[in-house]
Amino acid sequence: MPLITRDQKSSEIASLSEKFGRSKAAFIVDFKGMTVEQVTSLRKKLVPVEAEMKVVRNTLALRALTDHPESKTAVESAFVGNNALVFAFGEAPATAKALADFAKEVEQLQLKAGVMDGAKLDANGIKALANLPSKEVLRAQFLGVLQAPMSKFVQTLNAVPSGFARVLGAQRDKLGGGASAE
Repeated sequence: MPLITRDQKSSEIASLSEKFGRSKAAFIVDFKGMTVEQVTSLRKKLVPVEAEMKVVRNTLALRALTDHPESKTAVESAFVGNNALVFAFGEAPATAKALADFAKEVEQLQLKAGVMDGAKLDANGIKALANLPSKEVLRAQFLGVLQAPMSKFVQTLNAVPSGFARVLGAQRDKLGGGASAE
């Protein structure tokens, strides 16, 4: 990378710090060996899930993380080699899924680490996050759980009168059948 001025460094650090603060999660990926077309393709796949990939200098990223001490502690050891940061501004699982799917297609992309709510995620943690259902699916499952007891209750309430009606009908048939026999 070319030399940059002190003002450019300060601006870059401030920008990264703002992105760390705004994102719901951040992932560190190693993109060494990927072609320009592959990197461009990954960036395009991140746009629909409200995520952004930024190639960073490790020293500048670490300086930007000083404003976010929990996140810095979680991921500072991962800043070795060529890194890019992927900021998840939308749903973190959707971004993790996009990264994990792309890493399956392009072996050169390595998921190194991530941070979400100050907690460190290793590569397996990122993959586990990627396998979580979407927010809409979780909502539907939750509503199904809430609805099941109510449905059972309504069925039980409906069963009582219909059962009572069957008993009355049987009693009527018994009495009606006994009266006609006399």
